[in-house]
Formats: sequence, C-alpha cells, structure tokens
Amino acid sequence: MLIVMRQDATAEQVAHVMETVREHGFDPKPVPGAERTAVCVLGNRGPVEAALFESLAGVSECIRVSKPYKLVSRDTHPKNTVVEVHGVSFGDGRGLGMIAGPCAVESRDQIFRVGEALAQRGVRLFRAGAFKPRTSPYAFQGLGEEGLALLDEVRRQFGVGLVTEAIDHENFDKVEAVVDIVQIGARNMQNFSLLRRAGKSSKPILLKRGMSATIEELLMAAEYIVSGGNSQVILCERGVRTFADHTRNTLDLSSIPVVKQVSHLPIIADPSHAAGKWDFVIPLSMGAVGVGADGLIVEVHPEPEKALSDGAQSLTLKNFDELLRRLQG
Repeated sequence: MLIVMRQDATAEQVAHVMETVREHGFDPKPVPGAERTAVCVLGNRGPVEAALFESLAGVSECIRVSKPYKLVSRDTHPKNTVVEVHGVSFGDGRGLGMIAGPCAVESRDQIFRVGEALAQRGVRLFRAGAFKPRTSPYAFQGLGEEGLALLDEVRRQFGVGLVTEAIDHENFDKVEAVVDIVQIGARNMQNFSLLRRAGKSSKPILLKRGMSATIEELLMAAEYIVSGGNSQVILCERGVRTFADHTRNTLDLSSIPVVKQVSHLPIIADPSHAAGKWDFVIPLSMGAVGVGADGLIVEVHPEPEKALSDGAQSLTLKNFDELLRRLQG
C-alpha cells in the first residue's frame, strides 16, 4: 500500500503516519516526491486495510500496490529515477549513457591502452573486471586487488569513472572504495546477501539480469537493494538462456520497454554478453536503443584476439568507432 500525504502535510504528520504503520507490524518507507511525500507500507503478506490510515492527519489517500515489488514500481514512484554518475545520466530520456572497456583487467599496458583510447573518444565511464566469476575454475579469474589498483590509476590518469563487479560480500568493500558504479553480475542477481550489502552502499549499483531470470525476478532483486536504502539502481538486460545456439545468449529486447512501463528505474543493455560474437554487437546495440534503452555497456579491447576473457565478443577500437558513428547518425 502507498499512503499519499497531502501537499501541506507537516513533517510531524508524516512521522506520525510512519509510527502508526510500525504499530500495526509493518515497515514504513518514505518516498519523497516533487510535490508531496508518500509512505510505502512494506512487510505485509496480504492486503492492508486502508481504513487504518485514511483518517490520520495529513493523509490524502491510500493506494493499493498489487505488485510484489513496491519501491521499484511506477505505482509508487511514477516519475523516472535518474542516476547521474561522472557526468553521465541514465534515465533522463535526453541521451544515451555509454559504458565501455575490456571484459577484464589483464595487464597495466592493456588497461592503459584501452583506457586512453576510450577517454579520447569521449567515454566517461570505463568498465573492466578486476574479479571475474568464470564458468570454469581454470579460466582467467582476474587480477583481483592488483586489478583494482590499476583501475584506480586509469581513473587518475584519464579522468574516467569506473565500473567493475563485486562478486561476493567479502570483496564488496574493496570494490566500493575504488569504483563509481558497483556491478552485480548475472550470476549474482539472486545473491541476497550481496544485494542487501548493495542496499547499504552509497554508490550506484548496476544490476544485471540473470540468464534464466524473469523480469519480475529482476525487479524483486532490485527491490532488495532499494529497500535497503540505495535508490541508485541501474538495471541491465544482458541476454537470457534459450534453446538458440546462434548467439551466446538471446538478447530480450522486449524486456526493455516492459521494464520501463512497470518500473521507474533506468535500464541499459549489454549486447556483448548477449551476442558472444563481436559482429552482432552493433546491430543489437541499435536495436536496444530503438526500443528505449537508457544506455549501453559494451566490451572493447585493443587486441581481442589476445584477450584473456571474452575476446570473441569484444569490439576493436575501429569497430567501436563505427558503433559511435551509427549511434550519432
């Protein structure tokens, strides 16, 4: 339920409503708006009786929220949430947020080459994994803390913001201290301990859809983060697993307008992980933009044939230039 306060409601009246919600065994969550405040009632396992709150001073109306995800729903928050990071906005509808970089930090030379090249092309948000959760235990797992230190050098040298993944609760603090956006990858979308930790973070969270997750499951994962106090969540469609084998995953373009219809959170697309093949990245990027994506996260490597992780889906700098040209045209 959403308890909508009157425009002239006082802070004391809002506080009294929240205390009354607690007295009935529920959890109140204030939702400040441009014109008025609302109080979202959480923790109920069934319908809440509106009469419990409608007569309280300062209350305008009570609205039932039927969806299990309340805080990330447009029923609760009709206006788009805009996440601004390092001069890049996601969700404002005025431009496309671009995040680009290699799959992983491999060496100082590699990360500086691509960092400099992307900064020269106007990329403000640089992605690269320091910790890499891989399907095979024998595959390259990233440079860990050494990789984080190299990313910090790239930030200071080229003035870019950083995006990298926290793979467990233990290394979240280390990642959070260095980057501008903490990524939670597809494999961890339902790592509820990690989601709760992300909810306590002051940094924006990039939450990727699990490879077999429904849209509701993605939004419920985001609800964990937002209910913990962190409203700066960017959702990411990165492809789901289907029977098809012509690409690594199947990019679910339909998920983007659906999410934008039911949720106020921004959503971007990851065509690289969806395709698994570099030559599909540009057309899938254009498709994602066409259906309303708020941004893209794209893998770029100076020498994909030598990449230690996901080289087949990485754009060369020349191909990235072509993507930028298409986006601007």
